[in-house]
Amino acid sequence: MIDKLINFSLRNRLLTIVLAVLVMAAGYYSYTRLPVDAFPDVSPNLVQVFTETEGLAPEEVEKFITYPVEASMNGLPGVVNIRSVSNFGLSVVNVYFKDGMDIYFARQLVGERLQEAREQIPEGFGEPAMGPISTGMGLVLFYYLEDTTGKYSLTELRSMQDWIIKPNLQTVPGVTEVLGIGGYEKQYHVVVDPTALLRYDLTINEVIDTLEANNVNVGAQFIEKNSEEYVVRSVGLATSIEDIEEIVLKSTDGTPVHVRDVANVEIGGAIRRGLQTRNGMMEVVSGQVIKLFGTNSSTVIQAVEQRLAEINKSLPEGVYIRPYYDQKTLVAACVATVTSALIQGIVLVVAVLLVFMGGFRPSLVVGMAIPFSVLFACIAMGYWGISANLMSLGGLAIAIGMLVDATIVVVENVDRVMHEDETGERRIHLVRRACAEVGRPIAFATAIIILVFLPLFTLQGVEGKTFRPLAYTVSLAMLGSLVYAIVIAPTMSDLLMRRRKARGAGKSRASLFRRVLGIAFPRLRHASSHRGEIESREAPREVLPVRVILFFYRPVVDLFVRARILAVALSLALVVLGVLVFPRLGSEFTPELEEGTIVVRLTMAPSISLR
Repeated sequence: MIDKLINFSLRNRLLTIVLAVLVMAAGYYSYTRLPVDAFPDVSPNLVQVFTETEGLAPEEVEKFITYPVEASMNGLPGVVNIRSVSNFGLSVVNVYFKDGMDIYFARQLVGERLQEAREQIPEGFGEPAMGPISTGMGLVLFYYLEDTTGKYSLTELRSMQDWIIKPNLQTVPGVTEVLGIGGYEKQYHVVVDPTALLRYDLTINEVIDTLEANNVNVGAQFIEKNSEEYVVRSVGLATSIEDIEEIVLKSTDGTPVHVRDVANVEIGGAIRRGLQTRNGMMEVVSGQVIKLFGTNSSTVIQAVEQRLAEINKSLPEGVYIRPYYDQKTLVAACVATVTSALIQGIVLVVAVLLVFMGGFRPSLVVGMAIPFSVLFACIAMGYWGISANLMSLGGLAIAIGMLVDATIVVVENVDRVMHEDETGERRIHLVRRACAEVGRPIAFATAIIILVFLPLFTLQGVEGKTFRPLAYTVSLAMLGSLVYAIVIAPTMSDLLMRRRKARGAGKSRASLFRRVLGIAFPRLRHASSHRGEIESREAPREVLPVRVILFFYRPVVDLFVRARILAVALSLALVVLGVLVFPRLGSEFTPELEEGTIVVRLTMAPSISLR
């Protein structure tokens, strides 16, 4: 099979080059569209159900809302756990599904069961609804409203947040929810006087029912007039305090009793369970932008910032939106760090190739394996939805040195066959024979490296979500390097590599290197003069740095080959030393990360009043 691939590559060299260019172009296209995150998203596969109610204690919330919702979710396919929290006026039910299950399918299952839960919840106790399609990594941007004039109340600022900013931000692609925090949600409060109710023989329920009945618009079909249809409707929605005050509760002996007779109507705020402060000095209205599951954090944040600049122009004079935290800074820092390490690794590998391979052409053939393999991995990352993050890009950085191993073997063998050939055989035949000799060994060697990462694919839970991206990218990049070595490298070698000239052609330059080296290492000069014939026969491709390394390496090898017991003893000593040191290393799941942004959140006992 490998020989057939090599023959196909050399017979169709133009097609092979075109395919290589297409793969690299597709890889770059996929890279530009990869989701970019700081870390792999380790959040569980979760669907949340929220139910807001008014005035119920946690015991009633648990009994009448949380339990029916939990009971309706039992038996759903793929559910691994159901947990809930019942607070004053709020029920939260978390439904956990198996990892890998499509989140939209999971939400569809939950949505179907919610109808069953609604039928079991008493009327007026709340309407359960699913939370946003996001995860724990979804909070991408925080902002607050700054009033430089000082004339707007917290209620007015919260209204701007809820009715101007939120609807505009939710139209940004990739934003699934915008949460408002702080301030007061504007409400019309009807403060009933109990003595007035007794005086007019009214109950509180009668006041509530009358307010609801008189705060609606109704339709009455249409009437025909002069061959035209006119829609008839009755407008009853209250739009001001005066409209509410004029609602008639009852009539006694022809005398109407209005709402103003039994209550005071005023503008107030909804019950608050939390607040937001700025620097602990003043209360502010703020918002949180939540991105859609699976979207690119950097792209979403950039689009949100552009929309915020537009919204600022439509706000009242003196009111501005001030972002104080965005995830883009962390994402950019993490990706820049890993990308920098990746580029540095590529530069170092190419530099080492130039030094040790002794020629630009073979170094170019080998060096091209790095971008090809990395971009090959990017195609698969885009296909499987693996984001570009600290772990996935870190895997590519780790694999940089391994990506050129197979191609180095191919290129070195091609160079050796070309150098030893004295028959004048065509170069393409020499390349085919050289690649066929090493094709199967490099395939086995690469397969073994990929197999080493298989245990990482078996990890489950948080550790699996953390380290699987690394295993995927390393394995995919190594597969790309094997494809390059078997299919692309033979063609590149045939096109770029040449038979080297006679030894004397580069004599003047080589002799200068030898003179410089001889000044620093007289013994090496002496040894070279006595071993010239041996070196020319055994290592015709050795360049100066390789000769220096071999000069120090050969005596060590000779020593341990002759004294094998010493080699075994040294190996055992190193193993024992490692066993003794390992328990003292300590352990952490992740290294300490300094993002550079501090957000303080204070959580107090539920019994403490907000004031």
